[in-house]
Amino acid sequence: MRLPDMPLHDPFVVADEPTRTYHLYTSNDPSVSGVDGTGTMVYRSHDLHDWTRPVVVFLTAEQEGIWATDGAWAPEVHSWDGRYYLFTTLHNADRPLPVPPPNPWGVPFRTPTHMRGTVTAVSDSLLGPFTVLDPARPVPPEHLMTLDGTLYVDPSGQPWMVYAHEWLQTIDGTMEAIRLTPDLSRTVGDPVYLFKASDAPWTAEQIPAGVPHQLPPYITDGPQLYRTPDGSLLMLWSTYEKNTAGQDGTVSGGYVQTYAVSRSGDIQGPWRQHRPLVRDDSGHGMLFHTFDGRLMMILHRPFENARGKLYEMELRGHELEVRRRRDDLDGGG
Repeated sequence: MRLPDMPLHDPFVVADEPTRTYHLYTSNDPSVSGVDGTGTMVYRSHDLHDWTRPVVVFLTAEQEGIWATDGAWAPEVHSWDGRYYLFTTLHNADRPLPVPPPNPWGVPFRTPTHMRGTVTAVSDSLLGPFTVLDPARPVPPEHLMTLDGTLYVDPSGQPWMVYAHEWLQTIDGTMEAIRLTPDLSRTVGDPVYLFKASDAPWTAEQIPAGVPHQLPPYITDGPQLYRTPDGSLLMLWSTYEKNTAGQDGTVSGGYVQTYAVSRSGDIQGPWRQHRPLVRDDSGHGMLFHTFDGRLMMILHRPFENARGKLYEMELRGHELEVRRRRDDLDGGG
């Protein structure tokens, strides 16, 4: 298979050095995996050009007593303590959350909220099967509506989950972090606020003052952490670049891939926002190194019926830049 032929939302690559194989994880799509059900599948390649048909590595239906069977968004697989851990976001519309307290703008919450959050599952193989560690609840606090949890390990070796706190609860979506237990199954302490979506000045410039509740609102999506050679901490994340009202009153905006930098190297920042790396309805990217040492970014575009896009990247200190689009690999569409 080639990337233009591969359904691929929220892509995540693990470059496995022992087998010289790239593992590309995404939500299960029965049309290509041949397996029905909500879960995670993985494509494999030795050259980022030709890919195997996907193998399903996780299904919610196989998790006894699990609190949710919908979603399985934004799967990521991380090596930790000799095993592999899958992070993926589930939700359950039949388990509503309390109405949030009044917000700073006095805007009523019109959208009901329900349980949504990232679970962790473990396996001894990159090909699964993955088993959820705690089927009773998501890892972040279950009264929060969150998504896209990712693993960050600080210099002391403490694991964290960094996640997006949904605009559905906050209007101005936030990025937050919370410490994890050594087996990644539970949290320790309270969430730590990192930044809010409207902190990106190029986003705030585009949204009329006083109407943060208009759709699409301030959205945080798809965090991924990366340590730069100069010791800074970089976070890829996605949002909407601008809001434009049409004659019919609807509001639309463009999904973009952007990033923020903590020059202190600390997860608590302070975080400085940078302008988007890729526009054109593109986002939820992540960075990985090829086997010959090139820094690459993969993301999906468009948002609906998504396909993977690859870019060669370059770091200049803590500044991340796109060197070139790899349309020889992703088909150029």
